[in-house]
Amino acid sequence: MDGDYVIGGVFSIHNYMHTVKHNFTTMPKPLKCTGSIDSRELRFSRAMVFAIEEINNSTELLPGIKLGYQIHDSCASVPVAVHVAFQLSNGLVPVFYTGDNCSQFGMVMAVVAESGSTPSISMSRVIGPFNIPQVSHFATCACLSDKRQYPSFFRTIPSDQFQAEALAKLVKHFGWTWIGAVRSDSDYGNNGMASFLHAAQKEGICVEYSESFYRTHPRSRIQRVADVIRRSTAMVVVAFVASGDMRILLEELSREPSPPRQWIGSESWVTDSDMLRFSFCAGAIGFGIEKSVIPGLRDFLLDLSPTKVAASPVLTEFWEDAFNCMLEKSTAIEKRVCDGTEDIQMLQSQYTDTSQLRITNMVYKAVYAIAHAIHNAVCQDTNSTTLCDKFTSIESKQVLTQLKKVNFSQNGYDVSFDANGDPVARYELVNWQKSESGRIELVTVGHYDASLPVGQEFRINRNLNWVEGRTQVPVSVCTDSCPPGTRKVLQKGKPVCCYDCIPCPEGEISNATDSPDCFSCSKDFWPNAERDTCLSKPVEFLSFDEVLGMILAAFSVGGACLAIVTAAVFFRHRTSPIVRANNSELSFLLLFSLTLCFLCSLTFIGAPSEWSCILRHTAFGITFVLCISCVLAKTIVVLMAFKATLPGSSIMKWFGPLQQRMTVVSFTFIQVLICTIWLVVSPPFPMKNLTLYKERIILECALGSAVGFCAVLGYIGLLAVLCFVLAVLARKLPDNFNEAKLITFSMLIFCAVWITFIPAYVSSPGKFTVAVEIFAILASSFGLILCIFAPKCFIILFQPEKNTKKHLMNKNKS
Repeated sequence: MDGDYVIGGVFSIHNYMHTVKHNFTTMPKPLKCTGSIDSRELRFSRAMVFAIEEINNSTELLPGIKLGYQIHDSCASVPVAVHVAFQLSNGLVPVFYTGDNCSQFGMVMAVVAESGSTPSISMSRVIGPFNIPQVSHFATCACLSDKRQYPSFFRTIPSDQFQAEALAKLVKHFGWTWIGAVRSDSDYGNNGMASFLHAAQKEGICVEYSESFYRTHPRSRIQRVADVIRRSTAMVVVAFVASGDMRILLEELSREPSPPRQWIGSESWVTDSDMLRFSFCAGAIGFGIEKSVIPGLRDFLLDLSPTKVAASPVLTEFWEDAFNCMLEKSTAIEKRVCDGTEDIQMLQSQYTDTSQLRITNMVYKAVYAIAHAIHNAVCQDTNSTTLCDKFTSIESKQVLTQLKKVNFSQNGYDVSFDANGDPVARYELVNWQKSESGRIELVTVGHYDASLPVGQEFRINRNLNWVEGRTQVPVSVCTDSCPPGTRKVLQKGKPVCCYDCIPCPEGEISNATDSPDCFSCSKDFWPNAERDTCLSKPVEFLSFDEVLGMILAAFSVGGACLAIVTAAVFFRHRTSPIVRANNSELSFLLLFSLTLCFLCSLTFIGAPSEWSCILRHTAFGITFVLCISCVLAKTIVVLMAFKATLPGSSIMKWFGPLQQRMTVVSFTFIQVLICTIWLVVSPPFPMKNLTLYKERIILECALGSAVGFCAVLGYIGLLAVLCFVLAVLARKLPDNFNEAKLITFSMLIFCAVWITFIPAYVSSPGKFTVAVEIFAILASSFGLILCIFAPKCFIILFQPEKNTKKHLMNKNKS
C-alpha cells in the first residue's frame, strides 16, 4: 500500500527457500519460497497492516498523513532476507539515476523486521549503512545489542541475554544441576545458548551435552541429536531453539519413545501454540513474552472477503491450504474449487487464535514506535492541536534519531528503548498443563522483571505441572547432594556437578548441604557423631560425684578418722609405759601430721581453681615433710637412746625434747621455704588440657614451675631415704625398746609407693593422674599409721598385760 511515508515489513511467512542448482549458462530465476505457510507469521504481517490502518485513522498520531507499507516474505532464509533488504533500500523507482544525488522517492523510512535473529543480522548489515532504522519484533540475539555493529537496530522484544539469565535462575530455583542443552545452529540459538551456559556456570549448573541442529540439516543429523537426548542421564533439557527447528526435533523424538524429559524452552517455541500437539512435552516450562490484548485485531484478521483473499497471493495460498480447496479451477492440482461455504470464523489455526497475543503485540508496538518517530520528525505539537506537513521531506536518518527518543504508552503497553535499542525485559513464566479435556494449554504461572532489584526479579505464583503429570519437582542431578557431615570431592575427568561425598575427618564438620570443605571446630568444641554440628567438649576432672572420687574421699576421711582415733587412744593411755616409751610428744605430732596428710588429699578432688591448685600442692608438700620429720626425729631418738646407755655417754643431752622440736621445725621450714619460692616464681594454676584428648577437655592444675614441684618431691624423698637408712641401722636394737623395725617397714612402704608413683603419674591420662597422686598420698599415709601405730594400739587395747614397764624392760623376751 502506498502512502506519504512507507514502512517496510519482513516476516518468515514460509519456512524454506527453493534451492536451485545454477548451471551458470542461463539467468538465475528469482528466489522463491516453498513449503506451507506459517499462519503465525501471517498473523504478524496482518497485525502490521492493522496497526498502520489504525494509525492512518487516528487524529492524534500523524493526523492528515497516510502511512504505506511494503511487506515481504523472507522464507526464514538469509539470501532472501538480504535480497529484500536491498529492495527496501533501493526504493520503488525503476529509473537508474546517473547523477550525484539518488532519488529518495519510495524509499522506506524504517523496517519492521525480522522474526529470526540470523536474517535480522544480515538485513541490518545491508540497511545499517543507509541509516534505515530496523525494529524487530522477534529477533532476540544478544549480539544485536552491539551498537558498533548494528547502529540502526532496535527491537520491542527483550534480548536473549535477559532470557538466558532468567532461564539459568529458573533451573537453579528448582535445584537442577545436571541438564542437557540443545540449540538452533543459528545466531539465535548459538548466541542465546552461549549466554545461558555462561549464566548457568555462575549458578553452579553443569551441562551433560550441548547439541546444535538446523531444520535444513540432513535427517541423520536430527536423529543423532534425538539419540543423544534419549541416551542421556539428564532429566532436564534446555532448548534454545527457534520454533521451526523445534518442530523438526520434536517430530523426530515422537517417532521413537523416549524416556521422560522435563523441557525448558525459550520463548521462540514454548509459547507457540502449534507445538502443543506434542503431548510428550506436557509439563514444559519456559519464558514467554507477556500476553496482551489488541482491541479490534481479531475482527480485522477474520475480515477476509474472497476479494481481499484473491488480491493477495499469500492470502490466497493461506486460504487454499486452510480449507483444502482452490479459488480458481486448475488442471495441475486435483483439488475441489472453493464454493463460498468456507467460514474463517470456524477455522482453528494460529492465524485466528488471538488468545495468546505475545509476539503479535511486539509487531504492534514496533509499528507504533516507528509512527511516533515519524510523528516527532514531521509534526509540531502545540497546546491544543498537532500540525503535520506530509510534504516534508525527511530522511531515514531523522527517523533513526527520533526512534532513540520515543517513550509512549499504547493500549497500556509502555514502549521505549535503552542505549542498546533494547526494551525493558519482562517475561511470563508459562507451563504446558493438561486440561480436564486432555488438551495441553499454556498457563501463566509466574513473572520475571529484569528492572526489579537483584533477587526480586523472579517469582512464581501458581502450582506447576511437570513431565508425565507429576506434581513433585523432578530431580536432575549428576550426584545426589552431599548431606551435612560430608564434603564434595570431584570425580576425575567429570564436570564439577559429579562428585563423591566423603565424610569429614575427625575433629571437622560441615553444616551445609554440598559443602566443598570441612572445617575444624574451635578448641573448646568437638563434632557430634554425625559431624554436622560442633558441641561443647565435656569438661572432665576428678569429681566428688563419681565413684572413684567417692571412694578416694572415703579413704581420705577414713584415714583422718583413724589418725584421730589413734591419737585419742594414745591420749587416753598417755601415762602407760608403751606410750611414754615411744616419745608421746612426737607421736602426737606425727598423728596430727598424718591427719593433715589424709585430709590434704581431699583438695585434689573437685574442679580445680586458682586457690585449690595452690593449696593441694603446698599442703601436700608441707604436711608430708612434717610427717617424715617426726618419723626421722623418732628414729634419731631411738638411736640416741641406745647410744646413751653406754657408760659415760652424754649424747642424749644434745638431743632432748627441745632439739627434737627444732629438728621437726627446721626440716619443715625448709619445705615451707621451697613452696614459698615456688609460689612466688611460678605457682600452680588451673588449666584446660586440650591436647590429651581431642573430644573432651581435661581440667587440671598445671604445675607452673616443674622445677618447684620436683624440688618439693625431691626434698620429701631425701628425708624419706635418710629416715629409711637410720631405721635400717637401728633395726637390730632390742625390739621391746624401740620402733626401728616398724619405722623401717613404714619407710620401705613409703619409698616403694613414691618410687612407683613417678611412672604411674607420668603415664596416667586425664583425671587418673590426680587419682594416682591421691592414691600415693593415701597409701603412704596408711603405711605410716599402720606400721608405726597399729602394733602399739593392739597392745594397748587387746594385750594390756604387755603394757607394763617390766615387760618393756625385759630384754630377753621377744
